[in-house]
Amino acid sequence: MARRKKIYEGKAKILYEGPEPGTIVQYFKDDATAFNAEKKDVIDGKGVLNNRLSEYFMTGLNQIGVPTHFIRRLNMREQLVRNCEIVPLEIIVRNYAAGTMSKRLGIAEGTQLPRPIVEYCYKDDALGDPLVTEEHIAAFGWASQQDMDDILSLALRVNDFLSGMMLAVGIRLVDFKIEIGRVYDGDFQRLIVADEISPDSCRLWDIETGQKLDKDVFRRDLGNLTDAYSEVARRLGVLPQSNVPKPTLIN
Repeated sequence: MARRKKIYEGKAKILYEGPEPGTIVQYFKDDATAFNAEKKDVIDGKGVLNNRLSEYFMTGLNQIGVPTHFIRRLNMREQLVRNCEIVPLEIIVRNYAAGTMSKRLGIAEGTQLPRPIVEYCYKDDALGDPLVTEEHIAAFGWASQQDMDDILSLALRVNDFLSGMMLAVGIRLVDFKIEIGRVYDGDFQRLIVADEISPDSCRLWDIETGQKLDKDVFRRDLGNLTDAYSEVARRLGVLPQSNVPKPTLIN
C-alpha cells in the first residue's frame, strides 16, 4: 500500500494515517530498546514477529468479547487499527515477581504472587514512566473512577486469556503491560485494548526450564532476541517452524 502521512514514531512502532476515516496504520520496527532507550539495537525480523503475534493475541481477544483497536493485518509489518484516544497510563498486570517489582519490594524473581497485582504507570518517557496510584489518576484527571473500574476489568480479562493461552504451550505469563484507548460512538464512550501485545510487552518464561522468551533476553544479554520471539510464535502456531522472514521480503 502507498505510504501515508506519518502521525507518530515511537521506539518500536510508527503510526501512519489510515486509508479510511478513524483508522491508523501501525508499522512494527525492528528497533529494540531497554532502560528507557538507554540501550538500543536493531534486531532483524523483530517487527515481523511482533506484528504477527500482536495480531494473534488481539484477534483472540476480539473473539472472546474483549474489545481491541485491531482491525486487520495489512502485510508482514503493518496492521490496520482503529484510531483512539490513548489513556496516558501503562497498565501492568503481574502474576509473578520480576523486574522492577522485585527491586522495589525485595521479592525474589519468580515468586508467585498471592493474586494478580495491577499497577499503573504514567506514560512519560522523560520521567521514566513513573508508578502512580489511583489517587494520582483521579486527582490529575487522567481517567474517571468508571474508567478505572473498566480498565481493571479489561486488564484482568486479558490476563486470564493470555495466561491460559501461554500455559497450554508450556509458557508462564509472568507479567505484561497494555495500553487502553477511548473510542466514541456519538456521545457514548467505551474503552478498548490498544497499542500491542507481544513479547516486547510481556514477560514469558518456559515453565520447565525458566528460559526467558521475552525482551529480557535483550535487556540482560541472554542470547538472540529473534530466536526467543520465534520460539513463542512457533509454540503458538503463529509462524511456520522455518526461519523468520527477512526484512528484505517486506514491501
